[in-house]
Amino acid sequence: MSETKTAPEWAIKGELFLNCSCEVFCPCVVSLGQHPPTEGHCHAWMAIAIDEGSFDGEDLSNLNVGILADIPGRMGEGNWKVALYVDERASDAAFDAICAIFSGKAGGTTGLFTMLVSEIIGVERLPVAIQREGKTRAIQIGRKIQGEIEMIDGASPDQPVTITNSQYWMGPDIIAAKGKKSRVRDYGRVWDFGGKSAEICPIDWSGPTAR
Repeated sequence: MSETKTAPEWAIKGELFLNCSCEVFCPCVVSLGQHPPTEGHCHAWMAIAIDEGSFDGEDLSNLNVGILADIPGRMGEGNWKVALYVDERASDAAFDAICAIFSGKAGGTTGLFTMLVSEIIGVERLPVAIQREGKTRAIQIGRKIQGEIEMIDGASPDQPVTITNSQYWMGPDIIAAKGKKSRVRDYGRVWDFGGKSAEICPIDWSGPTAR
């Protein structure tokens, strides 16, 4: 009798931030992906800083990941085309683990990607530089993605505008931000997101079963 293979356990904690083509704060957050993006489509880059993480015993801590996302309509309707950029510092095992997590194959929090992503247009291992200082977040992946966003000030100057206790898949608390210098030049995509919607979200993801 063959043994049933148990899906690997994984977990990552850190921060995800992104900049997209929406002219005002992304309606996907409060509509949970059911409202159309302001431009009818969503073009975006995402940056994931893994502060702590593991996959089946392999350490993923302090690695960075970048994503290019081309979504033709409502986020929840799928047909996403994505490219994945994995930190060159990742070991071979960590690289495979990150690919499994962000393709959705590892299940758990990101398992929905198996339904939403129709095509992975590329996977690369290269330098992924992320900076997090005060109200500013930035990512640089060579000349492919160069992005910088800044939190939007709230009524209290030391507190940014924040949506809390949401059911958004990324996490319950999302900080509203705006693109500063932001451009994508890869896979035939030529996008500029300066002044457009951005968000910052602490993440606490796991699998194969989401918490």
